[in-house]
Amino acid sequence: MTMSVSATAPVAGSLLSVRNLRKEYRAGQPVLKDITLDFAPRGITAIIGPSGTGKSTLIRCINRLVDPTSGEIMFEGRDIARVSGSALRLVRRRIGMVFQEYNLVERLSVIENVLSGRLGYVPAWRAFLRKFPAEDVTRAFDLIDAVGLNEEFATRRADKLSGGQRQRVGIARAIMQDPAVVLADEPTSSLDPKTSVEIMELMASLSASRSIPIIVNIHNVDLARRFASRVIGMTGGNVVYDGPPGGLESHHLATIYGGEDWQ
Repeated sequence: MTMSVSATAPVAGSLLSVRNLRKEYRAGQPVLKDITLDFAPRGITAIIGPSGTGKSTLIRCINRLVDPTSGEIMFEGRDIARVSGSALRLVRRRIGMVFQEYNLVERLSVIENVLSGRLGYVPAWRAFLRKFPAEDVTRAFDLIDAVGLNEEFATRRADKLSGGQRQRVGIARAIMQDPAVVLADEPTSSLDPKTSVEIMELMASLSASRSIPIIVNIHNVDLARRFASRVIGMTGGNVVYDGPPGGLESHHLATIYGGEDWQ
């Protein structure tokens, strides 16, 4: 079984490193147990494991939607585990996020939702009035096309879209940030099998064509094996597998999911 690295210093060439990351929502009951991982600046990393094992908490600690209890999160050369205020806003605009439930503004159009990925880059008055630079608007239209939605969708309200279409908009919004990394928290769990494959194909294509690493939490082991270059298996707040998808065998999955009948 391949285990997580235990070194205290980030691996050379890593974009993102977590060191001894621990999260307790209740004192003495850690959800993350001193996780140490390094993420390369390329490819798709899939994090698998049963519900409640800490996968989403790990993602949300990295983008600081959740504050870690202890440990370091080294991103672009600095520890972001304790940054706050304007420094945290600057960090977040470099970390794109794709959500399970899309997190679109339902009453806004597709183009407006995609442009919201630039909120961290424009003055507050421009954001309030929705007056974005012309180059941002052009790029937003290009991204709508890149995620497989034609131009007629640009003015459609988000609440008129299917689940798969909403997730495509969410992905375009994340890429609109010019992120150094994209985090995706169960992006396919609300979708049917065919659409789930399409969304994973889209993320894999964008990751490769735009050189953006994507870290995705996913329940579907088959999708993780098919689209990820690296799989991290978690259980009980610990990393118990870290390696290529081809090395993920039945005994690993039994350890991750708690028994031989894990399927």
